[in-house]
Amino acid sequence: MSKFEPERLTVEYRNGVTAQEPIIPRHHTLTHSDFTGQLFLTIGTQFAWDKVNKELRDEVLGQWIMNGNSLIYNVYIYIDQKEHDVEAAIRRNGIFRRELPLALTAIRYGDRFLFGIYPVLDYAVIMVNFISSYPPLYKQEYWGTFSNFSS
Repeated sequence: MSKFEPERLTVEYRNGVTAQEPIIPRHHTLTHSDFTGQLFLTIGTQFAWDKVNKELRDEVLGQWIMNGNSLIYNVYIYIDQKEHDVEAAIRRNGIFRRELPLALTAIRYGDRFLFGIYPVLDYAVIMVNFISSYPPLYKQEYWGTFSNFSS
């Protein structure tokens, strides 16, 4: 896993969202530059599809949802690329798994003002959805809570 460097994170709030509200609907779109190592977090009421590289699909998407009386943070990761290559999908799966702690730390840090107002969010369950057309790679997994990813 790469080390999280706060100075390499740029945060953008979209219309309808501030640093303090709302919790729902609140969507995170985390992208990055392979050239500079810069991370870009867009926080809005919807995912920032305009920020997603349709060719690479290496973004991390997350959103707060209610499950009964509990908040859950759902993460969506697209393992497959346009070409259907199982070996490439296996490699990408490994990269996402290795870098996901960095991504979750960046999301937690980038939205730290919301977590400061609502500290209970640090203890909400994180569920990660690995989305793939290959059944062995298509999984939903528990990844702890944001308290594990505080910088």
